[in-house]
Amino acid sequence: MQEKVLYEYAVIRVVPKVEREEFLNVGIILYCAKQHFLKSVFKIDEARIRAFSSNIDCEELNDYLETWQKICSGGKNGGPIGSLAISARFRWLTATRSTIIQTSKVHPGYTQNAEETMNCLFNELVL
Repeated sequence: MQEKVLYEYAVIRVVPKVEREEFLNVGIILYCAKQHFLKSVFKIDEARIRAFSSNIDCEELNDYLETWQKICSGGKNGGPIGSLAISARFRWLTATRSTIIQTSKVHPGYTQNAEETMNCLFNELVL
């Protein structure tokens, strides 16, 4: 039986009006050092976002979140941040910010399979 290993995750949120602090969960970012795993997954529900604010460009939002995925993957496609160590990339993406895209606080857990855990969290907290 495979041992359980520590992972950390945060919920990716869209905050249409930062001053109101209202948000919609749109994704998950999960990091597991032992499995050398860093990945984000997201889904933009335009109708839900438009209910909060009609000013949001959902296509631009999608582009930004795809960039997060590139940073998670690392390498040149992730720009300067993509060249950092996997742990540094996770910390950079989950750092506190006051922009339209934010993350929750980082939460820990134990898993045997980081990919499966990420999908379960995504289904439970986003969909």
